Amino acid sequence: MLNKSLPRRSFLTSAAAASALATLPAPLLALTEAGARSLVDSLVGDINKVIASGKSESAMIKDFEKIFVRYADVPIMARYALGPDGRRASKAQMRSFTKAFQSYVARKYGRQFREFIGGRVEVKGTRKIKAGYEIRATAHLKGEAPFNVTFLVSDKSGRERFFNMFVEGVNLLLTERTEIGAMLDRRKGNIDQLIADLQKAG
Repeated sequence: MLNKSLPRRSFLTSAAAASALATLPAPLLALTEAGARSLVDSLVGDINKVIASGKSESAMIKDFEKIFVRYADVPIMARYALGPDGRRASKAQMRSFTKAFQSYVARKYGRQFREFIGGRVEVKGTRKIKAGYEIRATAHLKGEAPFNVTFLVSDKSGRERFFNMFVEGVNLLLTERTEIGAMLDRRKGNIDQLIADLQKAG
């Protein structure tokens, strides 16, 4: 069951999302439950449009990257994914890593779009959490049992954006942090090599 659901998890993170990101900067501005819900409603609407578009895989990947940039707090997600090594990265390296991470997510998870053809994602409920709001949704795939998706939304970077996702209880951003950390270890901690490889990975 776990392996079977990985592609579904992969697709949705993208769009995709740690419940306690230590790197989230200072205080909440004016995020409301309605605002968080509206953000996810729009995100889900755009995802469903791409699912139903019938486009080629490469076109879907491009659309997915646009959706990711539009709705996700990409810089915060990228910094979390890089982990403690982000503290020794230069500003130029962080910019390059963030761009590479963005494209990597689009390629890796965008390829799962085809699994969602004929399916849909529905927003079900909202709950206040310390970092902002938790938006609960249900994903329906043809021939599959529905499964739960949770978006975490905050405005701590100055804009309403989702900063993590959980699919069937799996923390997708933490999963990426683990995988990228392993990639960096194989490159003996060389961030520039990681960036170069990440630009081709996924």
